[in-house]
Amino acid sequence: MRVNEESEVVSGFAEALRGKFEQKTAQVGVIGLGYVGLPLGLLFASRGLRTTGFDIDSEKTEKLERGESYIRHIPASSIAEQVKRQRFRATADLTRLREMDAIIICVPTPLDEHREPDLSYIRNTAESIRPELQPGQLVVLESTTYPGTTEEVVLPILERSGLRCPVAPYRLEERVPAGEGPVQADFLLAFSPEREDPGNPTIATHQIPKVIGGVNAPSAAAARALYQQAFDRTILVSSARAAEMTKLLENIYRCVNIALVNELKLLCLRMGIDIWEVIEAAKTKPFGFTAFYPGPGLGGHCIPIDPFYLTWKAREYEFPTRFIELAGEVNTAMPSHVVAAVMDALNRRKQCLRDARVLILGVAYKKDVDDLRESPSLRIMELLTEQGARVDYHDPYFPRLHKMRRYDFRDKVSIELTASALAGYDAVVIATDHSSYDYPFIVEHSRLVIDTRNATRAVTQHRERIVQC
Repeated sequence: MRVNEESEVVSGFAEALRGKFEQKTAQVGVIGLGYVGLPLGLLFASRGLRTTGFDIDSEKTEKLERGESYIRHIPASSIAEQVKRQRFRATADLTRLREMDAIIICVPTPLDEHREPDLSYIRNTAESIRPELQPGQLVVLESTTYPGTTEEVVLPILERSGLRCPVAPYRLEERVPAGEGPVQADFLLAFSPEREDPGNPTIATHQIPKVIGGVNAPSAAAARALYQQAFDRTILVSSARAAEMTKLLENIYRCVNIALVNELKLLCLRMGIDIWEVIEAAKTKPFGFTAFYPGPGLGGHCIPIDPFYLTWKAREYEFPTRFIELAGEVNTAMPSHVVAAVMDALNRRKQCLRDARVLILGVAYKKDVDDLRESPSLRIMELLTEQGARVDYHDPYFPRLHKMRRYDFRDKVSIELTASALAGYDAVVIATDHSSYDYPFIVEHSRLVIDTRNATRAVTQHRERIVQC
């Protein structure tokens, strides 16, 4: 086959996929049915594309097949509807990947014990796809990671199948990718970062613009055609690496600004200034200022992790990312600050932290979500326990805790939040400001309240029991 004919083959793959996506005859596979993968799979199904969710946890897939939900903000009715219409199925059988026209990877990318990128989930997933990979399939990575992962990690694994997808530069012409030279490829590969915001009811998944970058022009075109079926707006960038960096910039921007207000909070506490009042006043400026808020530390699957992904990769280029690393250090130290504040508040009441009974209110990483990933509450509980405190928790979203990668609180169950229970603790720490909490009730019946979220700002009675942290 001549080079120009091979170029036409890969272009033909992209055009064939575009036709299938638009005619709703394509099959879409989503690997990883967590907080990112499950909403994405249901979105494609709701737009008429036959979608199969893949997960190694058969308990999850069996629940989905029964139309049940295991994520609080995803109603079972939305799952059951798509299952009934046979638009969405779930399976742990990865051999069915060969039936898919597009395969989207939505697996975790945590940090290891040395706070370096752990790409084992991505590698293992790529290895699972490899024996099932078919000519003409589109593979898209959505997991947040450092620039170069798609090309340097995923692509070589997939190419061990014997199929090829070369990295080739392309330019954007009127939002359409144009290749610079012939492309010889057997499958297509792209990166499109997830932008889920669990617990945010103001914006639906399909309303969040979808950034897309391919390893070559046909891959970018095919990925865009896929996401156009589900998202209101798609944004093409000139490479998978640019798309990977876009995601990191978004979250590092937030990380740095949160570190700034966290550091200012510590200074304001010493100066006797209310940082929350200062932020409210500053955000009245109609230009040049975006409000960020302090807290007990960072949580979630992106913001606490993404800066370390970039700083790790930057070492390859002998480039020190001092500003980003400093922000990470400030945010990582916040749980220790909370524990120090608890200790100081007890000391002022002539009590010792050792053997003190401490109640943590909220173990989710943010308010009104059932998500524990990287929650600072868990680190606070660990540090308090190490100091000899007797620690309990309450969270309406977590009746009991389970073993996690870093923490093991399997013996912990959420206590009942009664007046007598609150009165039995030496200190109550508001770590997550769930909307369901009755803060006047909590303050009224607690001896001491350490507020890390300004949740008690509207409480007028018993202010002497509240310590802002």
